[in-house]
Amino acid sequence: MKFSVLMSLYDKEKPEFLAQCFDSLLSQTLAADEVVLVLDGSINASLQQVISQYQSQLPLKLVPLSENVGLGKALNEGIKHCQHEWILRMDTDDICHPQRFAQQMAFIQAHQVDIVGTQLAEFEQDIEHITGKRYVPTTEKEIAIFAKKRSPFNHPTVAYRKSMLQALGGYQHHLFLEDYNLWIRLIAQGYRVANLPDVLLYMRVGKGMIARRKGWTYMKSEWQLAKLKRQYHFDHCGNIFWTWFLRSVIRLLPRDLLSVVYGLLHRKK
Repeated sequence: MKFSVLMSLYDKEKPEFLAQCFDSLLSQTLAADEVVLVLDGSINASLQQVISQYQSQLPLKLVPLSENVGLGKALNEGIKHCQHEWILRMDTDDICHPQRFAQQMAFIQAHQVDIVGTQLAEFEQDIEHITGKRYVPTTEKEIAIFAKKRSPFNHPTVAYRKSMLQALGGYQHHLFLEDYNLWIRLIAQGYRVANLPDVLLYMRVGKGMIARRKGWTYMKSEWQLAKLKRQYHFDHCGNIFWTWFLRSVIRLLPRDLLSVVYGLLHRKK
């Protein structure tokens, strides 16, 4: 079964991180049939050099955009250029476990699903020093329950059907939470979901990540998410409001305290 890999690259990415990402694609026991790389606006010469170095080794398909449009819109454009029904997501500073593609595609061939993600591990410098892990439920029932309060998929780990994405209208503009927005819509509309129990992707986390996950702007985005849940009758109104309140309070915590909360939610097991 053929599949595409979908990534979006922007100018601030570090060339060495992109090279490590590409190396992890070359190390897969099951190679991708195409790697769709959306260039979200102009990129610098160093990034272009990395791309040129790997073009003969990877089935890269470049999708250049004239200006930076953000992750959701960039992915929507990339989806149009994916030739295959199954699309596997990752970010340009992620590192895939060598068995990632093989395990996800084997699961897809054996089960009737529309989207399947995996567990992930977080790192700062190298994957030998894991700083945290994000575990998500594996069964359809557990995923639906979990989604009422937290994002039920690790976005850069998912494999999903192109036809499903097109039917849903792709990613919608939702600041910071485009992925969670998509998960709510696809679960509410009855698409078949699953997560694998293994860590199959290593996600790079920077020191500024916590700072980006707090503040009034994020709180407003959480309110938009709550309204979306209400629109799709995703949960009882009281539960939706209470979840919004708790998630919003966390967004307003001082950075050091927010780091503690984040660490508790992403403990190494």
